[in-house]
Amino acid sequence: MNRRRVAIVGAGIGARHLDGWLAHAERFEVVTVCDLDETRATPLVARARGAGMATRFESSLARTVAGEVDIVDICLPPRLHRDAIVRALEAGRHVVCEKPLVASLAELDEVAAAAAASGRLVMPVFQYRFGTGFGALCRLVDTGLAGTPFVATLETHWDRQADYYAVERHGKWATELGGAIVGHAIHVHDLLFRVLGPIARVQARLATRVNPIEVEDCAAILFEMANGALVTSSVTLGGAGNRSRLRFCFARLSAESGRDPYNPAAAPWQFVARGPAETLLEAQAAINREVASAPEHPDGYTRQFELFGEALEGRGPLPVTLDDARASLELVTAIYAADESGASVPLPLARAAPGYDGWGASRSTPS
Repeated sequence: MNRRRVAIVGAGIGARHLDGWLAHAERFEVVTVCDLDETRATPLVARARGAGMATRFESSLARTVAGEVDIVDICLPPRLHRDAIVRALEAGRHVVCEKPLVASLAELDEVAAAAAASGRLVMPVFQYRFGTGFGALCRLVDTGLAGTPFVATLETHWDRQADYYAVERHGKWATELGGAIVGHAIHVHDLLFRVLGPIARVQARLATRVNPIEVEDCAAILFEMANGALVTSSVTLGGAGNRSRLRFCFARLSAESGRDPYNPAAAPWQFVARGPAETLLEAQAAINREVASAPEHPDGYTRQFELFGEALEGRGPLPVTLDDARASLELVTAIYAADESGASVPLPLARAAPGYDGWGASRSTPS
């Protein structure tokens, strides 16, 4: 098998991406690590064993154009994503990119057009999807054992204090494109789509209550799903410690995640049967059997990159697509629009909808 050569651009979250690539050394070879800060890039270069170092994206792109790179893995600040993605596609290379993929639905349209023109793949990163506990829930839903969904609650309760915002780009519209909705809750909201399908309507209230920053750090959101289920999402960066949790109530069972802030989708999850007392033990046994029969695999980036490799080899679908990114960005846009208007916002959004060209445009402070 010919290994595909990867350039990691951005050595911050790129360090965690490197773990995922190295776990599949038979498929991928990291040949370049690019970061403005050499001291941050150096440990990644050492771990990649033989990778080169670049301090500017242009250097990485030059290797790409020269045919020395097959995949550009973009781990840059969000405001830089669109240009980096398009330039890599124009160089004829596949792209992996961190969340949020771009700064607006309009930019996503541009990326989709560039991908179609290049014939190359763009894979957004939503690594939470690949936790084994969450996979067991999806299995129960897909087989019908869960039954009709009623309600769900999502909690993103993290702790961000003054030292976090001492980093210049944190807490600003221009650099992060938003606050807790974009940088923290975006992952659990993505999991919601996988379990309960599309969202029909959104109501939201956002606030900045924890730190003196430009962007929101608290939110209360209500989703009405297309299948009728009701979902609440509670978000704050003023929690005592970091915790994420998901709980779903279906006709035949209730499911609850663990509280690992960086991987609530990982096992163990709790699955408790619901139903008539005379059949409850039998229902619980069926749930337990289905959960136990789910295949084991690594979580997070390791699993997503494994499935990406299979897609490149023509042995499976792309695990996260531009359509998935669209659903995520459409929801972000709708949440900000609902908060600003005070009204519920129906989905999907039309091209003329408020925020389509950038959800933060009316909120950004002049530089």
